[in-house]
This record gives sequence, C-alpha cells and structure tokens, in this order.
Amino acid sequence: MFNSFEEIRKKADSVRDIDLSTLLQHHGCTKDPRDKAKWHTPHGVISVNGQKFMNWTLGTGGGGAIDLVIYLQGVGFKDAVFRLCNNFSSTPVQQNTSKQILKLPQRPTSYPKRADRQSYRIRKTLRRRHGKCRFSATWKKKENCGS
Repeated sequence: MFNSFEEIRKKADSVRDIDLSTLLQHHGCTKDPRDKAKWHTPHGVISVNGQKFMNWTLGTGGGGAIDLVIYLQGVGFKDAVFRLCNNFSSTPVQQNTSKQILKLPQRPTSYPKRADRQSYRIRKTLRRRHGKCRFSATWKKKENCGS
C-alpha cells in the first residue's frame, strides 16, 4: 500500500524505465512490419525512440513507461504507477483508495472499414494531382501513365 508522496516517488522511480516495447506488447499493440519505430495502438500510430514516444496525428507524446500508461489507459499519474507496479514488479502493490480501478480490456488494434463511397473523391483528387494517370483498385499501381 502506498499513498505518501515519498512512497509514490520511490515506486515511480522503480517503474519509470520499463522498456516501452514490452509495455506496448503487454497492451496488445502491434509493431509495424516496415518501420521498427512505429507501433499501432488503439489511439493511433505512435513512434517510439528509446524511452520517448510520439503520436504525430494527435500531437501528443511523452517519455517513459508512466507516460505511456497514462496515454494508453487514460489514467492519472498515481494510477499509472500503481498499474505498472502490479504488472511489472515482483511484489504487487495495493492502492489505498475508495475508487474502483477500471482495467481496460486488452484487444488488438482495429482498422477502419473501407469507405467505398469516398473512392470517387479519392480518384478525382489523384487525377487532379497526377494528371491523367489511372490508379488501379489496389491503389498501388499506376496505369496508363507513360512511365
């Protein structure tokens, strides 16, 4: 049980340097096969460099395991330290609080469904930007572009 400032600080110091890759795998996030720094999370794609991470889409990031838990689970500092101690420490800790801790389910990242209704607008934009090129349905190969 820890609630004093000194106890929280000691526990935070002990869990702050947990490897972010291990923590991301524990939360069900997937590593991008083409970019070793990129991870797919329920909140979007993040870049990880050592103990720092950044979600460029949302403009948020942080440094260390505590910040990553706050980002992934949407909890406060004290709850993040508590969860890290329980999941990555050899001796689990009980938190002295009257609030119930809601543990989010761990599920793999889901991708949005295809928006076929938008394909006309996408093709129109691509034609405008790239001239008379026609893009195949897979969007990977240009056809009739003369190159």
